[in-house]
Amino acid sequence: MAEDMTIDSYLAAGGMLTNPTNVPARYRAELMKLMATFVDSELAGAAGFADIINQGPGIKERIAAAKIVLEKTDNADRVLRIMGEFGADTQRYANHHPWTARLERDADIGAARTEQDMRLAVFNYPIQGWADAVMMNLLMARAVVVQLADFTMISYQPLAEAFRTIAPIETRHGELALEGAAKLVEEGGAETLQASANYWWPRVAASFGTGSAGRTEALRAMGLRRTGNAEMRTRWEAEAANLLESLGLKRP
Repeated sequence: MAEDMTIDSYLAAGGMLTNPTNVPARYRAELMKLMATFVDSELAGAAGFADIINQGPGIKERIAAAKIVLEKTDNADRVLRIMGEFGADTQRYANHHPWTARLERDADIGAARTEQDMRLAVFNYPIQGWADAVMMNLLMARAVVVQLADFTMISYQPLAEAFRTIAPIETRHGELALEGAAKLVEEGGAETLQASANYWWPRVAASFGTGSAGRTEALRAMGLRRTGNAEMRTRWEAEAANLLESLGLKRP
């Protein structure tokens, strides 16, 4: 970084930071929020899916579900270790929230979250049965892949590298869900899957949030965002609709 360049202007010019030293307060706050949202969502997602493992119709499906639980937990740990470098209590963190807690199925909280639990709102809704889990994972995995495409380019290099490691793992989770959904369709489960798609579509879509243009621009200036919420949601809608169409299902 040039001696006469401020950190803010360095970041706005595309610069990268590599450690917590001299990180601006606003940058640190936004970075921690991003990491907490990811970690909380992965832990809550893993907890919800763990409850469904034994509902898998066969050994292969149960192995796939268990693999997803393991890898989501590992992905959370990978990012949590970086949070620890910023002072987060990593030993207490994983046990701090009731990760299995869920709302009523018909609850509607939009994109709401709390400071105590930063999971994306979609992870507050309960999964009902194996087909429902498969569809939720299919739609949400595609949303995560879209979001990670942006996160892998953020200006905090250690986190960008962690997300580059995580991205293909999350992509594979979506592939496993697609395989599971295709099998269910073959076995006559299309109607059940369509009902689940209708339920999860708006809740996954809400994961992209709204976000003011001003905040998005501020995040762009810090190198913590490349793509706006609306653009990411539009990409997800197109890709998720294609997945449903490949299964003979309709976009809700």
